[in-house]
This record gives sequence, C-alpha cells and structure tokens, in this order.
Amino acid sequence: MKKANFDRYLEKQLRDPTFAARFKNAGEAWDVAMQIAGLRERAGLSQKDLAKLLKTSQQQISRLESAGYAGHSLSMLRRVAEALHSRVRVIFEPVEYQTGMHVAETPAPYQVKRSAEDAGEEDTA
Repeated sequence: MKKANFDRYLEKQLRDPTFAARFKNAGEAWDVAMQIAGLRERAGLSQKDLAKLLKTSQQQISRLESAGYAGHSLSMLRRVAEALHSRVRVIFEPVEYQTGMHVAETPAPYQVKRSAEDAGEEDTA
C-alpha cells in the first residue's frame, strides 16, 4: 500500500531525536488525558462536578484532560484517581534504542533448541 504524504513526513521528522522525544511525550500526555476524561465520564461526572469533589476549578480539570498539558503532578493524579475510584500506576521502563518505526508488540522470545549433549544428558542411542 502506498504511504500517505503525512506518513512520509512523520517518518522523516521522527529521524530527528528531539522531535521523536517530543512526539513520544505528547503521546504519553494524550494517554493520561484520555484516561482521566474516560474515567470521569464513566462516573457520570462533568468537569465541574469533578472539580467540586477535588476542591479545584473546572479549568484545572480541563487542563488535566488536555493532551497538550504536561504539568501533571503525582499528587493531583492520586487525588483524581481516588475521586474516580481508581488508582495510579507509574511504570519505569528501560529505553530501547531502535531505529525506524516501533511496533506495539514485544518480539517473541525464541530460544535455540539444545541437543542432549549440550544439556548434559547421556546419549541413549
């Protein structure tokens, strides 16, 4: 299938380490924003309702749900999670240096099949 102009443009931009880091961080902020909004909506709350529960402003909730906002504090995320009967999990993962596009799956762990001699077993033949 032929690549769209945007796909070619994005591939070119992702070769720049600075752009690639900013692009990845934007994706992480988007994930946080969507999770907060989804949990709030599932609870049947408006931004104003959640703001009242947290004793903050509706504008602050709007910022937390904005993909461009990068000022999430762990304490505020914990307060939001508690109000929405959820929990916060932070996971640190080692950075793997790869080139090109990334896939969502980790590679399958293939192992070399060992012979009986390699495994230290006696040959019974």
